[in-house]
Amino acid sequence: MSVEARERRQPWILLSPALTAVGLLLFVPLMFIVVYSFWLRTATGADQAGFYFDNWNEALTDPFYRDILLSTLRIAAITTIACAVMGYPAAYFIARARSNKALLLLLLMLPFWISYIIRTMSWINILGVSGAVNWLLLNLGIVDEPVQMLYNEPTVILGLVHFLLPFMVLNVYVALEGIDISLEDAACSLGSTRWQAFREVTLPLSLPGLAAGGLLCFVLSAGTYITPLVLGGPTDAMFANLVFEAIITQLNWPLGSALSLMLLAVLGALVLIYNHYLGMAQLMKGLG
Repeated sequence: MSVEARERRQPWILLSPALTAVGLLLFVPLMFIVVYSFWLRTATGADQAGFYFDNWNEALTDPFYRDILLSTLRIAAITTIACAVMGYPAAYFIARARSNKALLLLLLMLPFWISYIIRTMSWINILGVSGAVNWLLLNLGIVDEPVQMLYNEPTVILGLVHFLLPFMVLNVYVALEGIDISLEDAACSLGSTRWQAFREVTLPLSLPGLAAGGLLCFVLSAGTYITPLVLGGPTDAMFANLVFEAIITQLNWPLGSALSLMLLAVLGALVLIYNHYLGMAQLMKGLG
């Protein structure tokens, strides 16, 4: 074998363990889900193998699934906007901090050390009828009886923002950290105010990081089911909850597979649009 051929094969040899793991743990199960989506759930509860479009017809034409999907995308959009509004100032503060930057980053990473489920359920002790907020309101005399603050859409959005805000901050921080601060100083020396320098120089250069954080927040919030399950009410289910209900509760794997692929297609289309205009490099920086 020639040296050139060996050099061409070397990257694939090095990638083979990772590619094998991805293939076995991601693509093979995905193929099973695709096959299951065309099976049929019979009246006896058994799955009938075949090539039927009944599940896809129900998933695509039933207004119930369409409305839940639109509601899920709306909640994900609101969550993403809230994370951007709250996360950008925090990321800017960390990136421009002259001291204690390591400590600030450590504090930012602390939520990742706690289970997502525990962090979500903690809101029950905070906002519940006998939680900390109601205890404070009662003792201050602001209310005469406990206020019901749980099991509604705003609480679901609050839980999602709590979960996803660090992802937004990290992505924006990576983008801001790569911007030379002397660019703002140069703009100010040419007559710009600090706000004008930020608006005309820093903000445009940091938009890729903001977009990467927005993509992560949107995809993760649209695909979650724990937060609406714990903090939401009967009418606050998101699309992933329908998949969970179909597969785990009803044991209807064919319909659940079709619903999961439907959500995967919508979110995958968003990722492709992002990759077309901005590329995945900035997203990988934020994840790293």
